[in-house]
Amino acid sequence: MRLVLAGQPNSGKSTIFNAVAGYRSATANFPGSSVAYTISRTMILGREVQIVDLPGIYSLTTTDAAENQALSYLLDEEPEVIVNVVDATRLGRSLELTLQLLELGRPVVVALNMMDEALRKGIEIDPEILAAELGVPVVPTVARRGQGLKRLFREALRAAMTESVPAPKRLDREIERAVERIVELLPPEPAVYPVPRRFLALKVLERDPGITHAIERVSPGFVERVRPILEALEEAHGWNVPEVLSGHRHAVAHSIEDRASTMHHARLGWRERVDRLLLHPLTGGPVMLAILGVFFYTVFGAGKFVEEPLVAFFDQLSVAILGAFPPGSFIGTVLNGLVLGVSGGIAIVLPYLLPFLLGLAILEDTGYLPRMAYILDNLMHRIGLHGKSVLPMVLGYGCTVPAIMATRILESARDRRLTSALTVFVPCSARSTIIYGLVAAYMGPWWALGIYFLNIGVIVVLGTLLSRRMEGRSPGLILEIPDLRLPSMKTMAAKTWLNLKEFIVIAWPLLIASSVVLGILEWAHADHTINAVLSPFTVFVLGLPAAVGVTLVFGVLRKELSLVMLVQAMGTTALATVMTAVQMMTFTLFVLFYVPCVATVAALARELGWRDTAWITGLTVVVATVVAVVGRLALTLAGIG
Repeated sequence: MRLVLAGQPNSGKSTIFNAVAGYRSATANFPGSSVAYTISRTMILGREVQIVDLPGIYSLTTTDAAENQALSYLLDEEPEVIVNVVDATRLGRSLELTLQLLELGRPVVVALNMMDEALRKGIEIDPEILAAELGVPVVPTVARRGQGLKRLFREALRAAMTESVPAPKRLDREIERAVERIVELLPPEPAVYPVPRRFLALKVLERDPGITHAIERVSPGFVERVRPILEALEEAHGWNVPEVLSGHRHAVAHSIEDRASTMHHARLGWRERVDRLLLHPLTGGPVMLAILGVFFYTVFGAGKFVEEPLVAFFDQLSVAILGAFPPGSFIGTVLNGLVLGVSGGIAIVLPYLLPFLLGLAILEDTGYLPRMAYILDNLMHRIGLHGKSVLPMVLGYGCTVPAIMATRILESARDRRLTSALTVFVPCSARSTIIYGLVAAYMGPWWALGIYFLNIGVIVVLGTLLSRRMEGRSPGLILEIPDLRLPSMKTMAAKTWLNLKEFIVIAWPLLIASSVVLGILEWAHADHTINAVLSPFTVFVLGLPAAVGVTLVFGVLRKELSLVMLVQAMGTTALATVMTAVQMMTFTLFVLFYVPCVATVAALARELGWRDTAWITGLTVVVATVVAVVGRLALTLAGIG
């Protein structure tokens, strides 16, 4: 049995999915952050069920990748039941999608979610009246607390087993007459999709290109035969047909809301007061900088506190291993590389990565990240980008791969190319680990914070230059700002573990293996060959020790490897004794901007193609070299040692 969760962004779909299926998807309080669906198998009331979490969509009128993905799944996969997750605080708007789902001819159950938030805002909804209006079961829920979920899935299973198909809501009389005429012109069932002919007729009225072309292939000349029907409807209303349909759905949805809900006077709460501060034109920017400064300094402080004793312990272990085996022996070299790889993850990466991911989860779950996007929207337009480009770029501070995938939410190919090109320069959590573990640890936190501001400046300059070379302009930003929420400790812990698990399962074993390989290369003196080949660039251009050459090669696999390999290549965790402050800063700046990891390259190729991937990758090398060289010269002239 397949059960599909469908709803608008920030309705609580993924929260319900994770509550039932385990923490499998990122419950982002960040509209437009997902364009793919997540599937899991789980046991519900003693029965195995496949649950599908569709991306958040506002309607089934396909205007972007997320809506197209959701509609394609609903048309092709024929789920046994659709659970429509509705935001009770925005009932009228949410019901516009519900009305479209009712047209699919599948059993539907409505999860009336966020009932606690609705009551806080003075909105009282009668689930029984709403159920009678829609003709489907309506279950009140508070997903983040697990309230109502057992009843919700019990109703969903009952609806699926009884195959209770809801009757669609009637629209304007002229629209219904046009639908009847188009139904008569449709080819015999099931020539196109296994959905009601009424649904196909409505999609034809909306001028849905996918469905219209599919019908045209089966029934040549269909488009010409329905053209007079569409033109007559537009002449009668004075709007184009998609606008007519949308307007009537809007009217029906809000009339249902009026009958099923009552609005009471709501007092101004702490959320509204805080929002006035966070989004005010004068205070929004300074508050954002203060929040990011506290976030940065907290991550650095926590990481530094844990790192120092762990590094001391593993240093003693390395000394013991080297003392137990003859100098330069193969076994001793391999064991030491193994210890350095393990210690690199425990003592160098995790102390900074864990608090960074936890802090990012807090910013996301409270709803602050969309507010950052709103504050930065004007800046994005100054560099020729769509305001929604902020969303994947902010996601890039966690990981670049999902950030690249999130560019699908942008409507134009120009914006997707430009945003992808700039997103690879955003310091992901792996590169942030290098900033924390090298610059912050040895030069101080304010130097590391300066790198983030430098990074933003470089992205602004690049965006301005690249946008001038790309044709077209970006439209304004329409962004839903979700309510501020107190983050759930359970959700934050699960989300942090989900992101941390990627490092532990994928990156850390690769880090250990690479450390052992580097040890073997050192034992065979092959690392000298690699360093010698790269030395004209590393030594004479960047002014770094020749030994860092091999670390830059390994860093293409995973950015964390650059820092761990640097420790191994330099032969000590006390890097300040073998590298100057200028060299550590130069190394960090180059690693921050040069070739993204192989996973990011693969994501770029999948989204944009190899041609765009090639020039973006080449651009990273050029930018990294220029920034590192200019940074080195500036620090040297400033008398930094």
